Amino acid sequence: MKIANIKGRAHIVTPTGGIDIEAASEGKFSADSQRIIAQLDLLKVWYERSRPGEDPSLSTEKLQQDLTCLESPVPNPNQVFAIGLNYKAHSEEVGRGLPNEPMIFTKFPSSIAGPGATVRLPADTVDWEVELVVVIGKSGRHISKASALEHIAGYCVGQDISERRLQKANNPAQFSIAKSYAGFAPMGPWLTTADEVDMNHLRLTCEGGGEMLQDGNTENMIFDVSTLIEYLSAICELRTGDIIFSGTPDGVGSGRKPPKFIEDGWLLKSSIEGLGRLENLFTK
Repeated sequence: MKIANIKGRAHIVTPTGGIDIEAASEGKFSADSQRIIAQLDLLKVWYERSRPGEDPSLSTEKLQQDLTCLESPVPNPNQVFAIGLNYKAHSEEVGRGLPNEPMIFTKFPSSIAGPGATVRLPADTVDWEVELVVVIGKSGRHISKASALEHIAGYCVGQDISERRLQKANNPAQFSIAKSYAGFAPMGPWLTTADEVDMNHLRLTCEGGGEMLQDGNTENMIFDVSTLIEYLSAICELRTGDIIFSGTPDGVGSGRKPPKFIEDGWLLKSSIEGLGRLENLFTK
């Protein structure tokens, strides 16, 4: 099942159309896509039994053609975790050793944006990082690796946008603040529920400035999603609706020689197989 946030209202979207969840269920389920995350199991049962009519203008294909009507499917997460250096080739390109345990930082929730959002460039050193975003569906502490998948609601495409000059302005580097400008966490285009995804074998790509910037696969993660959930939940309570940016493959601008960054007028296209595509315009 795919849950999209269309102009502030939660919809089920399929290849043939979309369904306004609150309207079709006569108020049984919320129009708030954040609240729907806690209701996914009941929603699936209702959908299978009722099979409500669809609006063909809201098919997944048509929505991908114009992403501007879509907002983040998780618009107000309580906690936003992010993982640094989670792909070997990325660690190498930025001249860092492989981590012995997950490297954690946060992106502040005010940086969340929709899959078609326009993002303002605050500097000329803004970088891209396509990532698989994990959405927590069931709260918990001390979650074992074996039971981690039971706590996942679904997945989205995400971009961990970074302002590199600010990130490196101090020693140690200040990751969180440099990655939390307005629009620096676009995600979507919808939430694809966990039962439809093998997150261990997904191709991730990022295009911009007329070239392929990144082309990786989640099978190359150093710490897989289950390991990340086990690690994080041993320290923090993971709560329903929290999100985890799970790390980026190689190909980021700061790892190039010379470095390359997002330019005014770029349309950054970020995709993950089976999950959809983001298209974010960057302007000064």
